[in-house]
Amino acid sequence: MNTSISRAQAWELLRKYNKDPFHLQHALTVEGVMKWYANELDFAEEAEYWGIAGLLHDIDFEQYPHEHCIKAPELLREGGVSEDLIHAVVSHGYGLTVDVAPVHQMEKVLFAADELTGLIWAAAIIRPSKSVQDMEVKSVKKKYKAANFAAGCSREVIERGAAMLGWDLDALIEKTIRAMRSCEADVDAFMKSV
Repeated sequence: MNTSISRAQAWELLRKYNKDPFHLQHALTVEGVMKWYANELDFAEEAEYWGIAGLLHDIDFEQYPHEHCIKAPELLREGGVSEDLIHAVVSHGYGLTVDVAPVHQMEKVLFAADELTGLIWAAAIIRPSKSVQDMEVKSVKKKYKAANFAAGCSREVIERGAAMLGWDLDALIEKTIRAMRSCEADVDAFMKSV
């Protein structure tokens, strides 16, 4: 797979349409999570590609929230992004705003992990540690069951993503916590430099 865009170019493209620290932190987190999954699932040679898909996945959300995954192809094409990477980004809106289904394993992981990273992060920041380093699956599951907690994180999408991957919900949560642990310090350090 050819990213057709370097990581530095992807960051600049993201910054062109995203200024809010929350959105930038989420993009960086999903980038790190996707790289971890690439290595974990024997796609290490594609880790940079997976990461760039994670970094750019919400490129249109801040400025065009009602056209999420609809406006993205235009923005990405203007930035010189390849069609396969555009498909990957757009497919995480499958069944919500677009009919572009996740096909590649990476697209399925992005679909499953995106919403879940938001929910796990919301659970982490209310902990005394404000970190995922001491987060447990049972803590996430408790928050997951509370519909009013991180209400913007769709439980239906998370469950559909787990099913696409052939994993149960606990396995997806456990892996995503581990993925977030792997990149938390780097994301925090990068955000301080922005």
